[in-house]
Amino acid sequence: MVGLVVMPAGVATAKPIATPADFNGDGFADLVIPAPAAKVGKAEGAGAVVVMYGAPQGVSVTRKAVITQNTAGVPDTAEAEDLFGSSTAYADLDKDGFSDLIVGTPDEDLTGAVDAGLVTVLWGGRSGLAAASTLPVPKVTRGRYGLDVAAVPDSGGPRVLVGGYDGAMEFSGTFKRNGSVSTKARIDFGPSVAVADFADTNRDGRAERITTTVRLGGRTGGLVYVDPDWDRPHLPLDGTTTAVGDVNGDGYQDLVIGDPDEPAGGTNAHLGGEISLWYGGRDGLTAVSARISQDSAGVVGTSARYNAFGAAVAVADLNRDGLGDIVVGVPGQAVSGKANAGAVVVIPGRKTGTPGAGSYQLTQDTASVPGVSEPGDGFGHTLAVGDVKVDGRPDLIVGAEGEDSFRGGLWVLPGSATGPTGTGSVRLTAGALGVTGTLPRVGGVLPF
Repeated sequence: MVGLVVMPAGVATAKPIATPADFNGDGFADLVIPAPAAKVGKAEGAGAVVVMYGAPQGVSVTRKAVITQNTAGVPDTAEAEDLFGSSTAYADLDKDGFSDLIVGTPDEDLTGAVDAGLVTVLWGGRSGLAAASTLPVPKVTRGRYGLDVAAVPDSGGPRVLVGGYDGAMEFSGTFKRNGSVSTKARIDFGPSVAVADFADTNRDGRAERITTTVRLGGRTGGLVYVDPDWDRPHLPLDGTTTAVGDVNGDGYQDLVIGDPDEPAGGTNAHLGGEISLWYGGRDGLTAVSARISQDSAGVVGTSARYNAFGAAVAVADLNRDGLGDIVVGVPGQAVSGKANAGAVVVIPGRKTGTPGAGSYQLTQDTASVPGVSEPGDGFGHTLAVGDVKVDGRPDLIVGAEGEDSFRGGLWVLPGSATGPTGTGSVRLTAGALGVTGTLPRVGGVLPF
């Protein structure tokens, strides 16, 4: 990853990964920072990913690798506006015991097809991510395959879901390092796919595909589908991002959908943004179980126009009580009178009733968090949760798109017995990561 955390407008924010990956098999968690707007040589927006390899004390810039399409062994060449790193996911695709990194490049031009998109697999091994190949996505003009990617280690083997303007592709079965895969299926039902996810909501060993379309006119976000098909309508609420986890501790995965946009066109959105919670069960997802905003009982803050509550969402058991806590990015929230400084709101999971009570807020003004809240920082634009130190306490990773004159910033807040803490937290900037060029938007951050 060359640069910082950036993502151009319209590209899906990354989803949280609760279980870290280990690309080099040393037993420590590795952190991936996508930087799709990074400059490579003279190519603006060529894109990169920065891999920070783990160690006993956590991740460090002294153990990083910046990977671009100009890196030896990576297919293709870094070109202006390719946006390599717009999306990332991981799984052990070839079942060799090392996690592999999947990288989307949605604006890649292929022969005869502008903005066709490309999906690259960086294969893990004892030396880290080295060899690479591409998945066989269709070559379609403006197909933009790789707009988002997701992966899951299903009961029948690993699966990869790739979203784009031309629909989605699912790959499964046997993956080989030459790029071949035994099973592939095109999913072209519904509008263009901006966000891809997986969730085993009925605990049958097969994760359902969760797809969210691009924003649509007259709606506050995109349409959200579960195993999209002609006979399966979209869920009745809009959204722009999703997260999966067990919020009520019943053993079934639940779905959280972020809908940060302002109400428009008679939609059911909420001023300042909201999230919707859908519980899993024996028969899959129930009807919407709760709609939560900053006007909901117990939720810290107050709903205000353009707060963008729900711009990023994650679910993880932060305090180890057996319940998944909902983490919500609120990048448009004012902090201490500073407009759009941004915040992260943590809503504890509950066995019964609507979550909200006991919620708390984290900002750059939180004790021991490096930096200070400033107008336009957008703290919470993207986030993820993962056990970076492998100490059993999930860490919180937060991105701020406006930090450092809009080059972006990233914070790693260590987990504790009660949840994320500013004590011992780390702030990373583009300069610290060795990135050049302006990074206009903070993109997905995945703790692997």
